[in-house]
Amino acid sequence: MSLPPHWKEVGGEGRVHRVMESTLTARDRVGVQDFVLLENYTSEAAFIENLRRRFGEKLIYTYIGSVLVSVNPYKDLEIYSKAHMERYRGVSFYEISPHIYAVSDNTYRAMRTERRDQCILISGESGAGKTEASKKILQYYATTCPVTDHMSTIRDRLLQSNPVLEAFGNAKTLRNDNSSRFGKYMDVQFDFRGAPIGGHILNYLLEKSRVVHQNHGERNFHIFYQLLEGGEQDQLSKLGLERNAQKYHYLVKGCCPRVSSINDKSDWKTVRKALTVIGFHEEEVEDLLNIIASVLHLGNTQFGEGEDGETQITTEPQLTYLSKVRTSNMNSTSSHRLTHSLILHFKGPLSFEQAVAARDALAKAVYGRAFTWLVAKINQSLAFKWIVFYLQDEVYNSSKGSSSVIGLLDIYGFEVFQHNSFEQFCINYCNEKLQQLFIKLTLKSEQEEYEAEGITWEPVKYFDNKIICDLVEEKHKGFISILDEECLRPGEPSDISFLEKLEDTLGGHAHFVTHKLANGKTRKAVGREEFRLIHYAGEVNYTVNGELANQSVNSRTVICQSDNQILSQCFHREEVTTQKRPETAATQFKNSLAKLIEILMSKEPSYVRCIKPNDAKQSGRFDEALVRHQVKYLGLMENLRVRRAGFAYRRRYEAFLQRYKSLCPGTWPNWQGRLADGVATLVQHLGYKPEEYKLGKTKIFIRFPKTLFTTEDALEARRPALALTLQTSWRGYRERAKYHLLVIQSAWRGMKSRRKARRRRHAAEIIRKFIKGFIYRHYERCPENEYFLDHQRFSFLMTLVRNPPKSVLDKSWPVPPPSLTEASEHLCRLCMQNMMRAYCRRIQPEWKKQMEQKVVASQIFQDQKDSYPQSVPKLFVASRLDSEEFNLKVIQTLGNDKVKYGVAVTKYDRRGYKARPRQLLLTSSFAVLVAEAKLKQRIDYAALRSISVSSLTDGFMVLHVPSEDNKQKSDVVLQCDHVIEVVTKLATMADKKNKVNISQDSIKFAVARGKEGVIDFTSGSELKVAKGKKGHLLVTAPQLNPR
Repeated sequence: MSLPPHWKEVGGEGRVHRVMESTLTARDRVGVQDFVLLENYTSEAAFIENLRRRFGEKLIYTYIGSVLVSVNPYKDLEIYSKAHMERYRGVSFYEISPHIYAVSDNTYRAMRTERRDQCILISGESGAGKTEASKKILQYYATTCPVTDHMSTIRDRLLQSNPVLEAFGNAKTLRNDNSSRFGKYMDVQFDFRGAPIGGHILNYLLEKSRVVHQNHGERNFHIFYQLLEGGEQDQLSKLGLERNAQKYHYLVKGCCPRVSSINDKSDWKTVRKALTVIGFHEEEVEDLLNIIASVLHLGNTQFGEGEDGETQITTEPQLTYLSKVRTSNMNSTSSHRLTHSLILHFKGPLSFEQAVAARDALAKAVYGRAFTWLVAKINQSLAFKWIVFYLQDEVYNSSKGSSSVIGLLDIYGFEVFQHNSFEQFCINYCNEKLQQLFIKLTLKSEQEEYEAEGITWEPVKYFDNKIICDLVEEKHKGFISILDEECLRPGEPSDISFLEKLEDTLGGHAHFVTHKLANGKTRKAVGREEFRLIHYAGEVNYTVNGELANQSVNSRTVICQSDNQILSQCFHREEVTTQKRPETAATQFKNSLAKLIEILMSKEPSYVRCIKPNDAKQSGRFDEALVRHQVKYLGLMENLRVRRAGFAYRRRYEAFLQRYKSLCPGTWPNWQGRLADGVATLVQHLGYKPEEYKLGKTKIFIRFPKTLFTTEDALEARRPALALTLQTSWRGYRERAKYHLLVIQSAWRGMKSRRKARRRRHAAEIIRKFIKGFIYRHYERCPENEYFLDHQRFSFLMTLVRNPPKSVLDKSWPVPPPSLTEASEHLCRLCMQNMMRAYCRRIQPEWKKQMEQKVVASQIFQDQKDSYPQSVPKLFVASRLDSEEFNLKVIQTLGNDKVKYGVAVTKYDRRGYKARPRQLLLTSSFAVLVAEAKLKQRIDYAALRSISVSSLTDGFMVLHVPSEDNKQKSDVVLQCDHVIEVVTKLATMADKKNKVNISQDSIKFAVARGKEGVIDFTSGSELKVAKGKKGHLLVTAPQLNPR
């Protein structure tokens, strides 16, 4: 929202402070921001005119001291953004324009600094904006308070509780499309850091009569229409409902099933989502919807006359669905049982009218109890583990733990209709109590402030409505006590007998009038079945019709047997069996109201008074008669009179002196002494009379607004001269600054030039030394080349530091200058040694063994065998045979000689070269060839003469053994897929690394004594093994790397 031109922006860090006094000069157009500053504060017309002016400027908030008066604009104003919240956050209450955020922040800071529980009381007529005000307060706390993940859940539940409570407790009325039909008190609990950690809700006086009856143009509670419009078809079929509100008796009385400003389908989705966020289980939601559906079916229950003249239920389909939420064993006698539950509190058969009344009473009782259960369920989800909530007979103690509480009371304002029933009586009685508390706490806070500042308190005369409260609640003689006695009277009590009892007991009371007791002029305005109470806000006529019927409706016997978990929790079996007389509705409300007053008395209150400008819900329209009516009923003039009984204006010394110090030469431009002395000097210079002000310990109190307005007008007149003085001072300062700037610039340029010259001389000297050293670089060290050689040495060493070899395989090394050749060699050797040591320390034992074998393989096969390059990246394994592949007899035969390595090979016989599968097993001292469970040949490493392989990619190898050894048959010809690995391991174990022969074309081997065999190797496209014509073994293998 843009700032009006008469509002002044002050403060730092981007925060906008709309200083309260800055609008005083524009008061003729926009009025005053605090009614306490009204000159004619006793005039109701002046009060309403100030409201009208501000409303016309879209300024909907005004103060009465610390009380906020809010006028419903009936449109969205751009004054509730997060930026606006930040503007009001942490700002002193009177330093900024009136706003609901100012009250919220002031209450929050008072709770944090004073460690005392706070409460905000919101009141007003239906449509005045009470519910929206409470939402704005909760949104402010949710946005500005610190929060964690757990606290974020609590914050979401606090915010989501609103749409649920609105669905079940709000309805469309003639005055408001979303009117709260119950009073609500919510506690928000904060931890020591000021973060919200829990909450609790108390509900008061739900308008249960709306369940069964609505005036023309009004609707039942929102939840009925939301369920019918937004519920899924399967769900509606299960509940026995149709998507048509016109078919339900309880929804058609107001003739208003649809409202253009309400989207029931969208609201249903919001409510279902909110129920999930709050923590409702699906079974609980289903039970709750069953109750809502049962109320609609109950409304459609019709009655007729039986054969014997008794009243019977004629709509069997409704009983079918009602049985789902009543008793699980409802059978063919279900109609009788339901009828019995409806008429239990009567002694004989019911007439048609009595049956209808009993049905409606049951519907109201079920819905009212279900609403109470709903609030209790929400409280469970908002509960904090340290919190002790309101119990039935005790009040929550917020001092437990390290938490503080801010309470929000959203309750009806004073109501007067053409016909006022028991519900209006309770509402107005509640407002009487709250007005009594309001005046009492207002006077108390005023007196405490005066005493804290050392100013004499002068008693204030005001209307004490205790006489009206006593008229209602006094024991034995009050209205409620008489009502209780009449309900207990033997026989059939009636509304007329109750009225007569009131006349006999209260006939002489100044605030009680009936048709019989009134004088001739008043008698015409009071009906024969009415009585009049003269409240603090005006006279109200109440009808006694149905007064006794409202007090005791007993329909619990069958309901307490229900399988519906919600109903079984709402209607306890003990309520039926107990012999204790149940309290009447009036007594219950009186007791709950007393507990509410006790709660409010334990907290520091703040007030928000909501006013609706017109009944048509039009923006920009201001109905003075309607506003005057609300100003009277809200007691705003009485509050203003109490506030103005003493001093109209008060400010702390520093704020007052800072604003008006320019009006006195003694305090301008700065006051150096005590603030109280500065303010005394200032007001003496302004000519304040002693009766116009008082100086407290930290504040100045000004009695008359006229005195403040005169001071403000003097400041406005002084501002041109101040502006001229400031302009003159600024111009002088600016010119002096320009001159000083020139001096500084000149000195700076000179210093920069001298520095530049020094750098140039130094650079030229370095260049000369460098050139001279380059010329003498090949000479012995001398003064001419000393700098150059040092530079070379430094450059070489720095290059080495910046780019050393990265690994042992990195052979790069910078070229040294001639003078550092020997040093460079030493450094290179030391560097490689250090890297080798570091590398070796990092090698694991397994990897070290692998590398040792790879080194042996490299020594034997590198550049000798074609298949070697392909074997390099492949790791050698401990054994090519698993332990399961070793024959158990072979292992037992070997005894203590453990197998170190095993591999599958193919052995070629010495005669015929027949291929036979074998296992080659290597131990620590010999190698053996194994065929199944037999040891075919043992070759001791000491007897092994050499090993021969070809240079091709074949897998052949020949183990040469001495021919004269009788134990050995002949040389062994083997083929293996891992010939390089096998030969490497065998050569290592037998220590025959130098006895490995690699042949190019052929290998000769001993077949028997004096006889030789030959293996010829040739290159081909694929591996082939065959016997040649000369008896040679021919092996063809692909040559991968031809040389």
